[in-house]
Amino acid sequence: MCRHFPKYALIFLLLALSGLIYLLHNIHKVENWNCHTISSLYQLQSRVQSSFIPVHLPTFYHNRTFCAHLGQKPSPEDELEEHYLLDLIAWPGPPSAPIALRQTSDPVHSLFTILPTERGREWHVGDQLEALVQMHDFQGRPKRYGGDFLVARLHSPELGASVVGEVLDHKNGFYSVLFPLIWEGPAQVEVTLVHSSEAVSVLRRLREERPDRVFFKSLFRLGFLSETTVCNMCLPPDQQPMCNYTDLHTGEPWYCYKPKMLSCDSRINHAKGGYLKNVITNKEALLFQRDVNIKVHIHPSGPDRIGVLPPRKDEGHTESSNIIPDPIKLEPSGYYYKDMWRPLGGITVRLFNGSSSVIQCLKNKVINMYGDSTVRQWFEYLVAIVPELKEFNLHSPKNIGPLMAIDSTHNILLKYRCHGPPIRFTTVMSSELRYISNELDGLSGGPDTVVVLSIWAHFSTFPVEVYIRRLRHIRRAIIHLLDRAPGTVIVIRSANLQALDQEVSLYNSDWYSLQLDKVLRAMFKGMNVLLVDAWQMSLAHHLPHALHPPPPIIKNMIDMFLSYVCPEKKKIHQK
Repeated sequence: MCRHFPKYALIFLLLALSGLIYLLHNIHKVENWNCHTISSLYQLQSRVQSSFIPVHLPTFYHNRTFCAHLGQKPSPEDELEEHYLLDLIAWPGPPSAPIALRQTSDPVHSLFTILPTERGREWHVGDQLEALVQMHDFQGRPKRYGGDFLVARLHSPELGASVVGEVLDHKNGFYSVLFPLIWEGPAQVEVTLVHSSEAVSVLRRLREERPDRVFFKSLFRLGFLSETTVCNMCLPPDQQPMCNYTDLHTGEPWYCYKPKMLSCDSRINHAKGGYLKNVITNKEALLFQRDVNIKVHIHPSGPDRIGVLPPRKDEGHTESSNIIPDPIKLEPSGYYYKDMWRPLGGITVRLFNGSSSVIQCLKNKVINMYGDSTVRQWFEYLVAIVPELKEFNLHSPKNIGPLMAIDSTHNILLKYRCHGPPIRFTTVMSSELRYISNELDGLSGGPDTVVVLSIWAHFSTFPVEVYIRRLRHIRRAIIHLLDRAPGTVIVIRSANLQALDQEVSLYNSDWYSLQLDKVLRAMFKGMNVLLVDAWQMSLAHHLPHALHPPPPIIKNMIDMFLSYVCPEKKKIHQK
């Protein structure tokens, strides 16, 4: 009997291998399974093939901004605009020599003071409040240069009121913070150091020199063979052969290293590869300490609260101190009062508290949402508060999409699709990677078509030129859409602040988001679009900053969005 064992063993081995090959060959039929199931199968497949497919770990190099110049060459007009935008977000920096932590900005030793007006400590609605901030280092010595990233808000917990302040850098260690006085009653100043100027200098260097610190990967598969390679917008071209996935219509570049055994056509997905560690020195790491020099409040040197009196009789008069030669009138996009966001100019926000009011607004409309997870949050919010919107099962991962919800009774179609690479989601099938501008070009548009865009968070690790190029393509697509269908409603959600620690700061700092947000505002200024100011709405609110803002802030965003889609009809007064 032992004589026949090798023969049976060979048969069993062949059957096992045949079953495994059949499973791997037909794995595409179960691609819509649960993500964990697919992940397990991929891991099993990788273990089986590890004996004959070598594993190559990515090698990283300082890219020195060459990725900013990939893609189609911009026109002279585009280059001129790019220079303007880069000048717009220019940021003062510290001396070039390395600086010890004790010489950097310390929020504990720094102070702010509310400056009196020409009439003393008396403020009225319509005036401008000014606070002066003086930064000190950890030794208590005054700073002599600017570049610190400060944010500020004026708030009244009693009234549920708050508004964002404008920070002006005098580049000598002093900063002026200007607040419009909008409500009558108590108001309290809050100033926060997000990053020291020395930390901002590190973030700026990382953005320009290390766009590879978040890397991506793609799985290539043919039958039972598969390989995974590193992908990015910025791959060193002299390391190994590459697959070119540049979009033919927009020219948006994307590359993967070519698999050893498979063709470029066998790519099946896109995923976040990971975060490159140790991108800063131990000395630089001291600049990014939570509760030490990341998002720490600066204390007042005197009172931080004032009482705002009713408007003066001469309402056009605005008080201001002498520190700014030409006082700049601050015009925030809005403010909170009784915890409700009230835009200043443009639209009147009304409450959409029940599903019936939302349905009445969106009836007979198609709402197309494109972008990152911060706009997917809007999709999820609407589906949650409107039971009539039934989510259609597209067999796509919940946090990736594409997603679709339908209210057939009221003829409402709600859709979400993520934007094209770079996108740091887990695993997106290659066939589902779409650029927003191409999607917009495919829309017929019209008064019953609504487009919502949010694209910012996944571009923070790249030079700003990359983001400018992407927005330029989207802007052109919007212009074409509005030309052929002028009634189309376009809504753009801006960036928002988030919780920061050292790791998040190096890849997704609020400083990166602020820079991108300024570019977005400038590029869409004057266009027939609504900008939902998520930056000011998250900064002014009393709730902690979060990448995905909490429900009260989302509720205010949705109310503003719906108020724009369905403006309140003006009543005609008959004589």
